[in-house]
Amino acid sequence: MRLFSLLRRSLLLAGVLALAACSETKTAFSGIDITGADYATGFNLTDHNGQARTLADFKGKAVVVFFGFTQCPDVCPTSMVEMAEARRLLGADGERLQGLFVSIDPERDTPEIMKEYMASFDPSFLALYAAPGELPALAKSYRIYYKKVEGKTPTSYSMDHSAGSYVYDPQGRIRLYHRYGSGAAALAGDVKRLLDE
Repeated sequence: MRLFSLLRRSLLLAGVLALAACSETKTAFSGIDITGADYATGFNLTDHNGQARTLADFKGKAVVVFFGFTQCPDVCPTSMVEMAEARRLLGADGERLQGLFVSIDPERDTPEIMKEYMASFDPSFLALYAAPGELPALAKSYRIYYKKVEGKTPTSYSMDHSAGSYVYDPQGRIRLYHRYGSGAAALAGDVKRLLDE
């Protein structure tokens, strides 16, 4: 009888512990939590200053990566403005947010053009590029869609592309995907949570 009572208490305690574990609150992010994803795990690109860059260069910072092109009329500048605003909203922690813009238009996005483009949003942001032959593999590794849309002249084409941002924590791990139009406040809040972990 005593053994039965002891067994019953052990089972009850195990049940309470299991229930407590299930009710632990996970951090609620505004963006889509993709922690542990097997894609968007890193890059080896060149920045607009000609310097080779990987995620390891930004250790200790939250990194936000957006794929676009400098002649984009709306989605790209809107996304970059939101990223710059999120950095401002973070106050002193804004120094720990690194914005990265990866070009999907290597034909027109020269380092000089990208440097000027970044300066119009935040001088700390960097534009990165891959060699044209390496861009398809990079896009695939990030599950990014892009396609050239011919214009009236050979240089007046546009680019269709995915319009979200990837967010990495200060250890360089992929954590979130922010959809286009999520807003600066939502991005800043998520970055703050990652910085505070």
